[in-house]
Amino acid sequence: MHDIRWIRDNPDAFDAALARRGLPGESKRLLAIDERRRAIITRLEQAQARRNAASKDIGEAKKTKDEARANALMAEVAEYKTSIPAMEMDERAVSQELREALAQIPNMPLAEVPDGKDSNGNVEHHCYGKPPDYSFAPKQHFELGEALGQMDFETAAKLSGARFVVLKSRLARFERALAQFMLDLHTREHGYTEVSPPILVRDEAMFGTAQLPKFAEDQFRVLPDFWLIPTAEVPLTNLVRESIVDEAELPMRLTACTPCFRAEAGAAGKDTRGMIRQHQFTKVELVSITTPEQSRDEHERMTACAEEVLRRLELPYRVMTLCTGDMGFASQKTYDIEVWLPGQNAYREISSCSICGDFQARRMDARYRTREGRQVRPVHTLNGSGVAVGRALIAVLENYQEADGSIAVPTVLQPYMGDVKKIERVVR
Repeated sequence: MHDIRWIRDNPDAFDAALARRGLPGESKRLLAIDERRRAIITRLEQAQARRNAASKDIGEAKKTKDEARANALMAEVAEYKTSIPAMEMDERAVSQELREALAQIPNMPLAEVPDGKDSNGNVEHHCYGKPPDYSFAPKQHFELGEALGQMDFETAAKLSGARFVVLKSRLARFERALAQFMLDLHTREHGYTEVSPPILVRDEAMFGTAQLPKFAEDQFRVLPDFWLIPTAEVPLTNLVRESIVDEAELPMRLTACTPCFRAEAGAAGKDTRGMIRQHQFTKVELVSITTPEQSRDEHERMTACAEEVLRRLELPYRVMTLCTGDMGFASQKTYDIEVWLPGQNAYREISSCSICGDFQARRMDARYRTREGRQVRPVHTLNGSGVAVGRALIAVLENYQEADGSIAVPTVLQPYMGDVKKIERVVR
């Protein structure tokens, strides 16, 4: 959510920022609504002041036994009993109109974000590792998983339809091992506090992190009052909603492993085979709540924490700085980490780490009190995948595949797998 006062003082800069996202200027429309709101507030304050003064004057008139003046003043006050509530209703309506208009407008990109219309404008930040060479044609993860007899899309379709999977036996344990490894790394070495949050949240929480109202069709609604979370970013970030934290508590670093749910409304025809794009998936999320002064450094730190997962798994990857046309709605700047998938002969996104500034904080009314106690300011929020567990499983299957179709278990995961060093087909 944008600060209308900032827009009032910087209309040209606001429109220029939207233009970088390929959007038309909005300052004139927003300021016109704001002008109506402020005019109503001015009239309301004047009416309230006059009502209070008239009420006081009634007592003075009665003391001097000026009945005519007292009656006139009482008639004036009686009129305000009707007009003031009407003005208050008008003010609430116009304020809501302004809030709804602001809620539809994405965050402004930071100056260093590259300009571009779509993913073709993204810029490689850095690269790690080299894609492996094989003496055989590498297979895709679903070919490997089905041949192992431990990845079942057909049964999942009978249960739930397309874009679901049933993992069995050692692949089921492998998914659990990946999640546990990531949580241990982030809590023991990276200083994140593990949280087990609800996965059903209310409208207000989804609005706070900007899934609502603009992206309702991408979400799963459960009954009138709840939504299944698309990522643990929603409950973790909203832990500070409608609150004031002390600066000494910041930065606040939180992590959670949860199931996540996405309708994939715009994904028709994309990644229809396999586990790349599913309605339900598991993800380890990273969230940071910081001061404005800390947030840029925290973004680099969070991205490095997500990268460390892939480094420990010895997976090749690259980090991309997303351009203005490919960034998420709430983001000021985003790094995408893309892992190498030999079966696709391509890099695919496995984590997005974004700095949101005070955009989400204003929607949530999340603030902090400065150390001196002189100011209360919006916090800055950041979120990132640390990382998507299903996609990590895909990456390990494809990068660690062997000629016979078995999968070598990365060294760092072997303790989580009961020291199993290879995943092979289960023979019954």
